Amino acid sequence: MTRPATISLGLLLLLIGYTAAGPESELQPRAVRSSACQDHSTLHDRLDVVEKHVEDTVQKLEAELAVLLEAIEAPEWSPLLETAGKPVVDILDGQGLGEGGDS
Repeated sequence: MTRPATISLGLLLLLIGYTAAGPESELQPRAVRSSACQDHSTLHDRLDVVEKHVEDTVQKLEAELAVLLEAIEAPEWSPLLETAGKPVVDILDGQGLGEGGDS
């Protein structure tokens, strides 16, 4: 007779454990899930806008850099950039700031 009671108790504990750990215990109401999905979608939309702004900014900076490089390589600047036969001056050396390097 003790055997059916033990089986019943075991089955009862198993059902309690299943109920506590089952997927139904973690489900949220549909309105909450819908709101979370909408927030997630809104976040992705905002990230897409930010990504577009970053890409546009990078394209503008690349265009400005190309213009600057063309200006530097222009013929009127080439004499300033030629260093053949001229001594190289290190402006970060600290020499020539006065006698002994103090100024």
